[in-house]
Amino acid sequence: MSMISTAQFRKGMYIMFRDEPHMIVDMSFVSPGKGSAFYRTKLKSLKTGRIVDFTFKSGEKMEEVLVETREAEYSYFDGTSYVFIEPRTFEQFMVPVEVVGDDKIYLKEGVAYRIKFFEEEVVGLNFPKSIICIVVETDDNAIKGDTATGAMKPAVLDTGAKVNVPLFIKKGETISISTEDGSYLSRK
Repeated sequence: MSMISTAQFRKGMYIMFRDEPHMIVDMSFVSPGKGSAFYRTKLKSLKTGRIVDFTFKSGEKMEEVLVETREAEYSYFDGTSYVFIEPRTFEQFMVPVEVVGDDKIYLKEGVAYRIKFFEEEVVGLNFPKSIICIVVETDDNAIKGDTATGAMKPAVLDTGAKVNVPLFIKKGETISISTEDGSYLSRK
């Protein structure tokens, strides 16, 4: 593992903090008028999932943690873990419920996700930028001309996600949503 300076910190990077691997969730550089500059960070523990706020002095060195990434397709939920399968080797990866959390609404069968491993243990899951879903429930009473107003209505998708969609979207239509903020992107 290599040592990196605070100037090299980036969101999504992994560092060793207090003898435990952490991911940098958020960070900002602060240069006050008096005194030395510093980096204000939010660190998420890869072991416990707890988020810690910590301030590093500018130029401080930390040990970078190498996290392995493997791509696999979501297959099913077995009651305790989400099961992903690597399509070429058919190797199965069990991703704990705690790792996925509330983002389970972005899991679609057959869609590829990036699974993060630290010392052969699953520590994270990266989602694609968007996923394609089917609208299973929404109010179909659209009025002609409503497309110009930009008004939105609630809809429930096949993944269980609840999003606001334009008034012209009907039940059974296929749409694309963002996995970053859960917003409607387009009709497919």
